[in-house]
Amino acid sequence: MPGENLSRDEARERAALLSVDGYDVSLDVRSAVGDPSGDGPRTFRSVTTVRFRCNEPGASSFADLIAPSVTAVTLNGRDLDPGEIFDGSRILLEDLAAENELVVDAQCAYSRTGEGLHRFVDPEDGEVYLYTQYEPADSRRVFATFEQPDLKAPFRFEVRAPKEWVVWSNGVGERTDGVWRFAETKPIATYITCVVAGPYHHVTDSYERVLEDGTRLEIPLGALCRKGLAPYFDADDVFLVTKQGLDFFHDHFDYPYPFGKYDQAFVPEYNLGAMENPGLVTFREEYIFRGKVTQASYEARANVILHEMAHMWFGDLVTMEWWDDLWLKESFADFMGTFSLVGATRFTDGWITFANRRKAWAYRADQLPSTHPITADIHDLQDAKLNFDGITYAKGASVLKQLVAYVGQDAFLEGARRYFKRHAYGNTRLGDLLSVLAETSGRDMGAWARSWLQTAGVNSLTPQVLLDANGLVSEVSVLQEAPESHPELRPHRVAIGLYRREGNRLVRYARTETDVDGPRTVVPELAGQEAPELVLVNDEDLTYCKIRFDEMSLHTLRAHLGDITDPLARALCWSALWNLTRDALLPARDFIALVLRFAGRESDIGVLQMLHAWAQAALVHYVAPPLRKTGERLVAEEALKELRAAAPGSEHQLAWARFFASVATSASDFDLLQGLLDGTAEIDGLEVDQELRWAFLEPLTAHGHADEAVLAAELARDDTASGKRHQVRCLAARPSAAVKAQAWAQVMESDALSNALVEATIAGFNQPSQRELLAPYAQKYFAAIERIWSERSIQIAMNIVKGLYPSLQDHPDTLVESDIWLAMHASAPPALRRLVLEAWDDLARGLRGQACDARAESA
Repeated sequence: MPGENLSRDEARERAALLSVDGYDVSLDVRSAVGDPSGDGPRTFRSVTTVRFRCNEPGASSFADLIAPSVTAVTLNGRDLDPGEIFDGSRILLEDLAAENELVVDAQCAYSRTGEGLHRFVDPEDGEVYLYTQYEPADSRRVFATFEQPDLKAPFRFEVRAPKEWVVWSNGVGERTDGVWRFAETKPIATYITCVVAGPYHHVTDSYERVLEDGTRLEIPLGALCRKGLAPYFDADDVFLVTKQGLDFFHDHFDYPYPFGKYDQAFVPEYNLGAMENPGLVTFREEYIFRGKVTQASYEARANVILHEMAHMWFGDLVTMEWWDDLWLKESFADFMGTFSLVGATRFTDGWITFANRRKAWAYRADQLPSTHPITADIHDLQDAKLNFDGITYAKGASVLKQLVAYVGQDAFLEGARRYFKRHAYGNTRLGDLLSVLAETSGRDMGAWARSWLQTAGVNSLTPQVLLDANGLVSEVSVLQEAPESHPELRPHRVAIGLYRREGNRLVRYARTETDVDGPRTVVPELAGQEAPELVLVNDEDLTYCKIRFDEMSLHTLRAHLGDITDPLARALCWSALWNLTRDALLPARDFIALVLRFAGRESDIGVLQMLHAWAQAALVHYVAPPLRKTGERLVAEEALKELRAAAPGSEHQLAWARFFASVATSASDFDLLQGLLDGTAEIDGLEVDQELRWAFLEPLTAHGHADEAVLAAELARDDTASGKRHQVRCLAARPSAAVKAQAWAQVMESDALSNALVEATIAGFNQPSQRELLAPYAQKYFAAIERIWSERSIQIAMNIVKGLYPSLQDHPDTLVESDIWLAMHASAPPALRRLVLEAWDDLARGLRGQACDARAESA
């Protein structure tokens, strides 16, 4: 893997030397079916012709290619010896002319890791499916390329495939004489080119719109998935959201969708949520729901559809020069995903989900030792891979929401429109966007950017309320704090809400919007109001901060959190309480008590499911160990009570059923789960479909109530790709030393498992109820991870290093072992060290939370 890296300095040097006029890429994937020849990796033929210019004739450079072998290389008509110029990841190009043509004929390897051209065999019917995934730099696994985002070019693809297959790419395709040929693309970056091939189920539709100049825009729409998922594929809903999104972005961007058709492929064993390939967006197929799910799942899918659509402008039409400015696409797409979700679809509460779920991701990432400014310092491709994180996505989107409040929505959108027109099909840096926003808003964007984009860390805002002799508010102020490691105090545009009880409701009776700047800001607009029972300093979630409470407000929440009538305000309070728990300022037992008391009254299904996840995390990582069993029993009892009380057939019932299964602890709990599986028990309205069956089987397996034979029988019932993943996870969850040894060997000592099955095995291996069984693997982990990093692809290595860190060995000895590894491996790849340090920090945070919880017990 280190030999495949590319530094920013190398990329800048190459971009200064070369410009690319176009690619012709010919792939022959007929080898994807049938028995492979030889003992090596299964390969396909890739022939690439690249036309490019060099502004220093006689200079040298290189092209990128990761392939088992290269058959021939021709540069400007000269045959070159592949053995002399190809080192496995780069092709040396010497004595370049002013205008050049490079032809590379290679044997490239199909992937089983989701990187490059991924090959999947469906266990249900034996059919083979292919798709590509490249970001940030895996197109070089499929064709010879200049693999960096600022060397954009038009692409023409042709693909030879089995005759019964259909092939898709970025442009419109047509099959002639057994070859699929695709229309040339606009100039795009290498990482967003795409090919999907196989016997996919395919549904079509179209989108039409009359533009302001009177011309008619027609966009062919397509949606595809594996044949085995066709019975569950609700393409009509996918198309509905797609059309709503296209309407919204055309209304707001004043730049017609620029890439012709719009296909959306739901593909197997996908590492990401989705990828914004223009004209052919790819999604993980888990967004096709095989069983009943809550509206939160449909909302999440719609958000992803719109996020990827926003990329057609932010990222595809206008692309960052280098991965330092990844935020120019991901932060904007994350913000626009929710902005358009609320503005164009049925999911009008999308900002609640954003506040509760997306920002939780950002808060965690921004408090890790590896936190970084939104505009990051990306030295190389390994850095880039790790920076697809909560800061680049969710913090960046949160900051953009703050920016909209700062400059105004009209100025923000007008800035985006000018940005697209000024830089269409080009590459940009931070200053290019700031200049248009300064034009449209009249604001000093440099100062804003320095505070929000170029510094790391999260501020905390705490209210202070003083009352006069008559019990009225004499002064409200907001205290702003920053961690010592990142002391920047930022300007915040916030809404401050005052709440009081009216009967059995907790309602807002006063509100003001103000600018908070510096360590203390007085808010004179609220003077003279009646005394509040709750002060919410980031009401309506305008800024990015950690909300804190004064003692009066915290006391009110302990007694009346469920009485807050506004769902966004309630979600913000829950998020703030979880941050207090993570920061060891609120004992985990108190947070769990609040969940037990008020979660059953939560109307927003997405917030409820987030509370379930947080409560489970509190039990596993933040509750003092002597109190775990009591906490687990109380949570399981409450979950069962809420499950039985939920409206029959409702999504709340489904959410409580899944949560109950995940926290089940007692013999009676497991008897009920078993009864629901075999039909001897029943809860009115609860339909135990196949996905719910697997959800019940995992805890049964992990606690020794279901064995390998039971899982084999269940797989026979659900002999599909999804069923196989579930079975593999459950097999690794069994409470046996021999099982754990086998699972460890399958992941650490072999690369036979695909990316999806590696993830499933790791998930099953890590069971909180099996801490003692897992203890021997802590030292084994530290002994193996540097080897894993050097031998595996970066995606698989990341999954292993993150997934198998011994976080369940939650005692100081594990921190010490981590410290020793970090000290002894100072020269290890920075990306590997970052992952270990992040896991160390999560564990240290958990131990601080446990200590807080223990102090509350002894107090």
